[in-house]
Amino acid sequence: MVQKFDAPSKAILKSQIAEHIAESDKLNRNQSDATEAEPLPKDRFFDRELSWLKFNKRVLEMAEDNYAPLIERANFSAIFASNLDEFFMVRVAGLKRRVDTGIAVPALSGLSPRQQLRTISEQAHKLQQEHAQYTINTLLPALAEEHIVLLKWDQLTAPEQERLSRFFHQQVFPVLTPLAVDPAHPFPYISGNSLNLAILVENPTSGKTHFARVKIPDNMPRLVAVDDLTDEEAHEERYGFIMMENLIIAHLESLFPGMRIKEARSFRLTRNEDIDVEEDDAENLLNAMEKELLQRRFGPPIRLEISDSASPFLSQLLASKLGVREDEVYQLPSPLDLTVLFELQSIDRPDLKFRPFIPTTNRQIARVESSQAQDIFAAIREGDILLHHPYDSFSTSVQAFLAQAAADPDVLAIKQTLYRTSGDSPIINALVDAAHAGKQVLAIVEIKARFDEEANIAWARKLERAGVHVVYGIVGLKTHCKLSLVVRQEADGLKRYCHVGTGNYNPKTARSYTDLGLLTCDPVVGQDLTRLFNQLSGYAPKSSFHRLLVAPRTVRTGIIARIQREEAAARSGHEAWIKIKVNSVVDEQTIDALYRASQAGVKIDIVERGICSLKPGLPGLSENIRVRSILGRFLEHSRIFAFANAQGPQIGEGPTSGPEVWIGSADLMHRNLDRRVETLVRITAPDEVQDLIDYIDLQMSDTTSSWHMLPDGRYVRHSRDDKGQPLLDCQEFLIDRHTRGKHNQH
Repeated sequence: MVQKFDAPSKAILKSQIAEHIAESDKLNRNQSDATEAEPLPKDRFFDRELSWLKFNKRVLEMAEDNYAPLIERANFSAIFASNLDEFFMVRVAGLKRRVDTGIAVPALSGLSPRQQLRTISEQAHKLQQEHAQYTINTLLPALAEEHIVLLKWDQLTAPEQERLSRFFHQQVFPVLTPLAVDPAHPFPYISGNSLNLAILVENPTSGKTHFARVKIPDNMPRLVAVDDLTDEEAHEERYGFIMMENLIIAHLESLFPGMRIKEARSFRLTRNEDIDVEEDDAENLLNAMEKELLQRRFGPPIRLEISDSASPFLSQLLASKLGVREDEVYQLPSPLDLTVLFELQSIDRPDLKFRPFIPTTNRQIARVESSQAQDIFAAIREGDILLHHPYDSFSTSVQAFLAQAAADPDVLAIKQTLYRTSGDSPIINALVDAAHAGKQVLAIVEIKARFDEEANIAWARKLERAGVHVVYGIVGLKTHCKLSLVVRQEADGLKRYCHVGTGNYNPKTARSYTDLGLLTCDPVVGQDLTRLFNQLSGYAPKSSFHRLLVAPRTVRTGIIARIQREEAAARSGHEAWIKIKVNSVVDEQTIDALYRASQAGVKIDIVERGICSLKPGLPGLSENIRVRSILGRFLEHSRIFAFANAQGPQIGEGPTSGPEVWIGSADLMHRNLDRRVETLVRITAPDEVQDLIDYIDLQMSDTTSSWHMLPDGRYVRHSRDDKGQPLLDCQEFLIDRHTRGKHNQH
């Protein structure tokens, strides 16, 4: 069953949005009052878009790290390319749209959208050139030294050419569609992110030159194996590949018989692929999203990448026909689209990859399993369980928790949020099984999760068919929180088992993202989640929470209140510190509160992976703020907020009740704090509180490999000590610690 929005529900939900806006306006006024009382410099924020480019520069530095395994370096090169694609499709596209529509408003960094676009273009051109030149001139030769070789057609032996020609004619040729451009054939539509060949052919009879386009198939591997990878003897000396576009170029005469091939170059177009759905006007949000997705492929062009060996005539022809400006053209050495390097992961060379890592079962769950055969409910009843993925196995914790709930006859109901999940999701299957077993199952499916919309629509349909109650949360807000609630009938009454996490319910990314989760049967959390799910699926705008902070109403206000509590503690002579670990730090109101706390003497440590608009280490403003960035084999994704002084006696009246730590789904960004439903949950077990504080301290330590952010916005990598010895890799350290912990259990 799917929830539709009738007129009364729209009115009520709009009133909720109005209330959220009123809360935000009130906070803005309070912050304005504070600013008037204690003015802060106008130039106190870095530009978020330029900060993101610095983040992707750090990804490139991972690819350039000679001490990292070679195939992993190639993987980071592919990640850089993929990241930049999304940046153009969303962020650059949004800036361009604001300029084109005349609603360009200067950012708080002081830059106008036009200035941002100009600076982004300059830096992106430099970054893409550095990336391409390094990959082609350094990374590919290093791979070749390890006998992983990208070959050109004229480098193949005659038998290899013969075999690949047969492959081309049997497997590739039938798929290709050459599109000519002439008075009878208009210039073809070029889909976003597709790799294409721009071809100039000459009719030998008339002498006229014509343009044609061939799209490289995106449903076939782009690296075509030259060597038989199934024959160990045949490929033990070499893993040889030819790029699909080079294979096609070598056989263009088959596509254009009787024509003379004058030029054939690769090109690639990036389009605006952000989408916008007017939910208030959509009777059925699911259908509206499906229609919008059909339009995405027709978004306006943002960037044209073309081989730097293309003639000026061909380059100008493409730019003119595609409607891109000169500064939107990126001439790069071939091969284009270096996300192709992801395909190298399939090569069986463990010596060129990170050492194998198998997540372990959380020790609290394992301890109970040894006597009660995977009874996760029993483990939770013994006390809160703090999960740290991927070191703690997702499959034997969260996934097993939901599978056990689906199969347990005493479970009456399961309520679940879904933002992104895998294609063969066991989470979805568990919800389907639970519905088939007659349990009440509610799924809050966020179908607006960018670039996962189509997959989420498919899962929403599957859940509906199984009898799951599928709803899409509150109009105007994305549901980004990570929540599970299981209601179970037990001897002493109903008990609610809960999971609150920082990452998606996705078994695949749970193996490569660092995330935290809390499993608990605390009645306070159970009551909080019950109220929040009622708010998401029904009408409960006045819900209050005790162990949760919930955006858009109380996450920003709650964090700022705690920052101000540390500020008051410092001014009263008490120990005061703040430790934050997030993906991005952008929200100006929170940054201003951190600046004021720093001015009061609060020691502030921030671990951020991506964007940081805050300027650390500036005398008189932020000299007490340190910012570090961690990148590694896993994507750092968890969010932690720790404060020295918990809610307790008034500051100045005696000692407080000790540190206060929260984890959850929210970053310090406008979208998280204003336009999404996010949750933070307070960690209360003293040993778990200390573990999270120690975790941030480990990542902030000068003996840990990281990037240090400087006051001018530059990031300097610290990976070796003064003697040239490697600093601690915190992710490898945690792998070792969890592996040792597993052995200690037996």
